[in-house]
Amino acid sequence: MGELLLVEAVNDALHVELERDPSVLVLGEDVGKLGGVFRATVGLQKRFGAERCVDTPLAEAGILGTAVGLCMAGWRPVCEMQYDAFSYPALDQLINHVGRYRWRTRGKMSFPLVVRMPYGGGVRAPELHDDSPETYYVHTPGVKVAIPSNPADAKGLLAAAIRDPDPVVVLEPKLIYRTSRGEVPEGEHVVPLGTAHVVREGSDLTLVAYGAMVPLAERAADELSPEASAEVLDLRSLKPLDEDALLASAAKTGRVVVVQEAPRTCGFAAEVAAILAEKAIYDLHGPVLRVTGYDVPYPYWQLEDAYMPSVERVVDAARRLLAS
Repeated sequence: MGELLLVEAVNDALHVELERDPSVLVLGEDVGKLGGVFRATVGLQKRFGAERCVDTPLAEAGILGTAVGLCMAGWRPVCEMQYDAFSYPALDQLINHVGRYRWRTRGKMSFPLVVRMPYGGGVRAPELHDDSPETYYVHTPGVKVAIPSNPADAKGLLAAAIRDPDPVVVLEPKLIYRTSRGEVPEGEHVVPLGTAHVVREGSDLTLVAYGAMVPLAERAADELSPEASAEVLDLRSLKPLDEDALLASAAKTGRVVVVQEAPRTCGFAAEVAAILAEKAIYDLHGPVLRVTGYDVPYPYWQLEDAYMPSVERVVDAARRLLAS
């Protein structure tokens, strides 16, 4: 077991899975000779050839449309969308085709397709390079969604996505691509989809988060100590969602704050709050609070610190909940 950066763990997963299964291939803009803008695919084309690590035109709908045909021909394509908001031109393919094929063929055809992309802000990128679009994909029937928060999960969730018979969107938090370092198992490593992880045990309230918001929630838990014991629950997989882990943590602490980077209205935090209202209402000692981005386009980099959830905002929500 060695220590890797999160982006290195993604690269490791791709190397292992392409070696393990000859039907896996990678395609996207600049994924081959350049190794991707974040270098997540570096070395793949040299090792596996240009037919299994394919540099495509700058056409996201074309990338995903091509992957649809590859799936129908027996391949397991892994598409890279260069940035989060670049994926929007491919929504037609994802919603109308990728998510519907199992239903359309009455279960006769599986669709083992992966769409992976960097997401989120905090890296001072220009417009259309900083969105948090997970809710679009979670809302699409037939599509699964995973979001890692550390290197080991980045490798394990991507491996699980590649091996899954259904389409999976994997969102990789670019903010911690090169700041999150941790031990990653060598060789094959799979983290099953639909399994949350308690990052930190606590007794007074639960901070629910995913992706880059998990380390932020951990810092908020540090800030709250010793006045309150905060549990941090990393969802890891938004669909399928580990409801059992969510409900168990809510029953244990009685108070929940959900943290997401995406805009507030109809964000995944609202889905978490709705589940808790339906299934954990008698366990809760107060309302479920959300700390989120705002209902505006992702701002230019001069303002992104004001837009993104912060330790101060999470701690303030926790203290208000503890006082209620």
